[in-house]
Amino acid sequence: MLTKRLLRKLGPIQHPNERDRKRIERGLISRKHYRYVSPSVTLVKVGYLIESCHRSRTIDYDGGQIDVAIFHYDVVSGVWKVFFKDHARGSWKIYGIFYRLASAINELNTDPERLFWQ
Repeated sequence: MLTKRLLRKLGPIQHPNERDRKRIERGLISRKHYRYVSPSVTLVKVGYLIESCHRSRTIDYDGGQIDVAIFHYDVVSGVWKVFFKDHARGSWKIYGIFYRLASAINELNTDPERLFWQ
């Protein structure tokens, strides 16, 4: 665990970063929907893009890769913003704001409104 003194020396953690990408990737193992596919987490300019092969063909008839979510860490406010893809409109919509990455991952895993794993 890093001490506060060492964190001050290192400065703020840059986002996106490989450490948080791996945390998200590992966290997706406990999701409730589409457990038989292997989602990928990619570093993108705005944060972390979660994509998955979609076998139900409701969004991509050919069963290709679809956008599931974007996690964005807002450095100014210190919160995680989670977006879902509105596939009908082809745009991203804000889903929620979380103070901890673990909470954001948990919400994506449970997906109570079935907005991510459609």
